[in-house]
Amino acid sequence: MRGDTERTTDPLALDREAMRALGYRTVDMLVEHVLDDAAPPLRRATPAQMRARLSGPPPAGPVPFEELLRRLSEDVLPFTSRGDHPGFFAFVPFAGTWPGALGDFIASACNVYAGSWMESAGPTQLELEVLEWFRSWIGLPEGAGGSLVSGGSAANMTALACAREALVGSMNDRLVAYVSDQAHSSLARGGRILGFRPDQIRVLPVEREGRLAPETLRRAIEADLRAGRQPFFLSANGGATNTGAVDPLPELAEVCEAYGLWFHVDAAYGGFAVLTERGRRALGGIELAESVTLDPHKWLYQPYECGCLLVRDASLLRRAFAMTPEYLHDARPATEEVNFSDLGLQLTRASRALKVWLSLCAFGVDAFGAAIDRCLDLAEAAARRIDESPTLELAARPSLSVVCFRRRFDCGEDEEDDRNAALVAALDRSGLGLISSTRVERRYVLRMCILGHATTAEDVERVLSFLERAEVELEPDAAAVPYERDPDIGRSWLAGTDSGLADLNRLPLFQSLGPDELARLARAADVRTAVAGETIVAQWDGSKDFYVVLAGTVDVLLQERRVRALGPGEFFGELAALDWGSGFGYPRLATVVASSPVRLLRVPADLLNDLVRSSPRVERAIRHAARERLRAGSE
Repeated sequence: MRGDTERTTDPLALDREAMRALGYRTVDMLVEHVLDDAAPPLRRATPAQMRARLSGPPPAGPVPFEELLRRLSEDVLPFTSRGDHPGFFAFVPFAGTWPGALGDFIASACNVYAGSWMESAGPTQLELEVLEWFRSWIGLPEGAGGSLVSGGSAANMTALACAREALVGSMNDRLVAYVSDQAHSSLARGGRILGFRPDQIRVLPVEREGRLAPETLRRAIEADLRAGRQPFFLSANGGATNTGAVDPLPELAEVCEAYGLWFHVDAAYGGFAVLTERGRRALGGIELAESVTLDPHKWLYQPYECGCLLVRDASLLRRAFAMTPEYLHDARPATEEVNFSDLGLQLTRASRALKVWLSLCAFGVDAFGAAIDRCLDLAEAAARRIDESPTLELAARPSLSVVCFRRRFDCGEDEEDDRNAALVAALDRSGLGLISSTRVERRYVLRMCILGHATTAEDVERVLSFLERAEVELEPDAAAVPYERDPDIGRSWLAGTDSGLADLNRLPLFQSLGPDELARLARAADVRTAVAGETIVAQWDGSKDFYVVLAGTVDVLLQERRVRALGPGEFFGELAALDWGSGFGYPRLATVVASSPVRLLRVPADLLNDLVRSSPRVERAIRHAARERLRAGSE
């Protein structure tokens, strides 16, 4: 090892005392930042404000480190969200631990490469130990294994790729994968990256509790088999981001086994609840999965980034991803050695296991279980508090630590949505706490996810009391837009005739569209005719066009049962046409048959999505119809 004298020729080196001094000063600054009780859960800034603080060229010469720490503490770190704030209930909070942060510091200071056994036998074995702990907690059999990845998105895409390679091999146009409309958007994004077309990712509707019914899955599979497609993959929820809902995992596993599908459970949010008795009950059946996504940087309180994929047969990961070019010949693993670069997308990868191992050993597993149990207690107490409130009401049955609710106002539904949105913004401005929003059964709701290990009953009560009593003022033209991705599929109705722009403009739903939008609609839409008895769309089909009845009538059928008739001016197909994420969406959820000779305006799905985004009035009008139609389909 080089001595300090030799380091003086290195322009990027520091001597031992300088390294220690900088480390001490940095830790002092971080402790003050982390323990700043006066800081709000979120401090915003505009791009112009941040440019005023930070823009400029890099310095040609050194800047005193104290000055750099000052700028970080004044101009950078304050303008972030603080997931460890006890009132942070938005999205999925990210309250880390100090030993976990020190684990990341160690991994960075040592610049650990954790891709091959040859270069990182110690960190690799540490990761294998951590993965074994996770495997035993969720009940996968011996022989299961996996990898620590950047997060749930990477884990879900890795699972989809592994399933395809294990069951099918190379990509083909017949493959079909299934997710519920409560699934995380990363599944659509991952599918797109892997080459799946929109009609190859089937988005299935859930029942009222936000759970995917096994019978819905079975019917979709059988319809695809009859059409010559190849069903191969299901992603079930082990705690949906939206509502915390856990799908009926044992029953879905049975359907997957019967039809030969890969059964994946996305438990990124909820998976570590298995460290509690209630969590184990709620997640019963997760042990039946072929693969499981977990996120230690959520409910295991690890610093970003830290996700995990576990696979029942660990060898399938290596079969799907391992490649050994000539320049990596020296790093080929021996019989019992593991190269984590062979088990996923990354060749260069840091050690994420150091922080997990260090924090779990520093506190003990029981402490993490106790923190999770307390979150479950607080969520149950919050639900009781909302039930007893004269103005608040639950929007869904609470699941795990997610509570969805809204405040009642003496006004119409649209204005009530806007007033609830104003409550979210008012709480943000108050600095008392932070919640997010979503939609449940197509209705705008407030969403509280209780995950912080420092959160107390007083913190929950403070936020609920604010939301219960705060006076809100609506901004002109305010519209309730959820903070985070919501699978709000059926969001727009467009109608018109083939007789010109004037007729389109006379329809009430189109009065908010401008001349350019109306002209585009008139150019892109066309007219289709059908004779009595002709099927216009078939249930589970992947077509996406939206239809408006111009003349005649059609019948809407669910499992050959007539549920409604539609006449001139009414519409169908909006649920399949609207974008769920990354171009993916529902299949046709009902069959529509002409009950008389009929003329239809056919609107392309991409145009429908553009028009919906441009008109809040159109979006609101469709929301009610979509909610009622999805509800009818689940009854």
